[in-house]
Amino acid sequence: AAVYMWRHLIENFFCKLKEFKRIAMRSDKTDHSFSAMIHLAAAVIHSR
Repeated sequence: AAVYMWRHLIENFFCKLKEFKRIAMRSDKTDHSFSAMIHLAAAVIHSR
């Protein structure tokens, strides 16, 4: 049951992450800037 709970949380996170068009479109040129954008979006999602 715990596995399904974590899976649900991760799926919800990716759904929320897609709200950020820059991430969904993968417009960042480097892996480093893409990673930074994901961390920033995660912080915004967490603060809501």
